Amino acid sequence: MSAAAKGPKIAMVLAAGLGTRMRPLTNDRPKALVEVAGKALIDHMLDRLAAAGVETAVVNVHYFADVVEAHLKAREAKGLRPRIVISDERPQALETGGGIKHALPLLGESPVFVANIDSIWIERAGAAIDAVAAAWDPARMDVCLMLASTRESLGFHDTGDVFLGDDGVVRFKDPGEIAPLVYVGVHICKPRITADGPDGPFSLLPLWKRLAADHRVHGVAPDGLWMHVGDPDAKLAAEARLAQG
Repeated sequence: MSAAAKGPKIAMVLAAGLGTRMRPLTNDRPKALVEVAGKALIDHMLDRLAAAGVETAVVNVHYFADVVEAHLKAREAKGLRPRIVISDERPQALETGGGIKHALPLLGESPVFVANIDSIWIERAGAAIDAVAAAWDPARMDVCLMLASTRESLGFHDTGDVFLGDDGVVRFKDPGEIAPLVYVGVHICKPRITADGPDGPFSLLPLWKRLAADHRVHGVAPDGLWMHVGDPDAKLAAEARLAQG
């Protein structure tokens, strides 16, 4: 069975952020619709997910929600996949963990991809999302993170996020440590890990750290160059690097 066939068919795409660091580009649009190399950030991610076999993308919306919905309807009208389902966060943006918890009725019980919309990458050895799917083992893990080299990625934390053991188990860095790998915005998880989270906004990171203590968070670091598009300068840097091929 190929990695794409093995991977989840549903994804949660986190597109509700305010994008304050992207201003002035987000004065008239959400961050998800900021274009990099002529394509909206959310389309970069949706196209990657579609190529990995994802059939349905649950997209949360908050800032410029109507504009995002219109863009996604126009995308579907062109016949582009995946199918889109909206998770409405207009009253309040719920952050990463709260967003997944709010969307649980739409996501179901099976593992899902979860993707930010501000990561762009150049692959060097096969599809990176397929590598995460190939590493996924629900018997051994609740979360499997896509990781990249701290030194070779652009725009992420200079001091890294995690260490990766030979068995693929993730250890989050302690205060003062410099880690060799960063999380680059895509993972597979069992969505029910958020079910006991608080009402309202909350982050996934504390959940991951608790699960990591029990060796339930794994990771994989595919070969490639990852770029975090977090502000206007990062957008320009990403476009320049993409133009190099």
